[in-house]
Amino acid sequence: MAVWARLKTRPEEGTEDGHPRRRRWIAVLAVLVVGLGVGGYVAFQRARPYLHGSGCEVRTATGKMPLDLDQGANASTIAAVAYRKQLPERAVVIAYATAIQESHIRNLPGGDRDSVGMFQQRPSQGWGSPDKLRDPVQATSKFFDALVKVKDYLDRDLHDAAQRVQRSADGRAYAQHESDGKLLAQAFTGRQPATARCWYPPDKKTAPRRPEAIREMRRAFGGRLQVDTPSTAPGTTPTWDAVKVTNTRAGWAVAAWAVTHAQIYGLTEVRFAGRHWEANAGHDGWTEDKAAPTNHVIIH
Repeated sequence: MAVWARLKTRPEEGTEDGHPRRRRWIAVLAVLVVGLGVGGYVAFQRARPYLHGSGCEVRTATGKMPLDLDQGANASTIAAVAYRKQLPERAVVIAYATAIQESHIRNLPGGDRDSVGMFQQRPSQGWGSPDKLRDPVQATSKFFDALVKVKDYLDRDLHDAAQRVQRSADGRAYAQHESDGKLLAQAFTGRQPATARCWYPPDKKTAPRRPEAIREMRRAFGGRLQVDTPSTAPGTTPTWDAVKVTNTRAGWAVAAWAVTHAQIYGLTEVRFAGRHWEANAGHDGWTEDKAAPTNHVIIH
């Protein structure tokens, strides 16, 4: 019996520990772990752009500011209307500070008494019909029209200039938003390039409506904005437009508008001045694209 016991526990020939099956299973498990790790990393990389929900962010040399998609679209519209009216950046800062205080840059359907829209303008005070005041382009245009009538508005304290337009209960409240207004103006007027980005998951994507986006862009920026649509073969539809710009700052204002309106109009790509934004990876912001032109903003 003792001999039999010794033979039973003797390692099999050709192995180090007497358990070849165990060693094979360890090898198989190691391969599986590595495979799962690689597969998990690939899956994470594909899903990463959508793990952040929806939103926009402005990030300049002086700071950053989160926005939701509606706020981003409204903020870029304010800068676009200022471009159409050829107003200085200070006017845009005043408009942003006012809109932040009145509505958090949201196009509100109502408010205190009969106030409506981004600037909470009141039809009863002669601002216009509720429908027009709920249109961000028209509401912003009315705000700027009133602002430029304020004598020496560029030299006044921000809260003083804003209050002379708004006639609110406490005009001093506008002053607290001046730094945020400056941050937004740097990004959306194009003074600092590639500083606005937006992102949203696949279930937030909308059907492409690029021609409508171009019409709305021109309504905001004005007739000076020239758009070139490429010619295509008969029976085919162009997949992109080229917005001609006279300088880099105007180009980045247009590019920021396109990015912040991408979800609304189903835009997929924006290219300008060596940079590229893509809806499928919107959270990555602007990436390098050496072929992106400097005299046109390409919108897909």
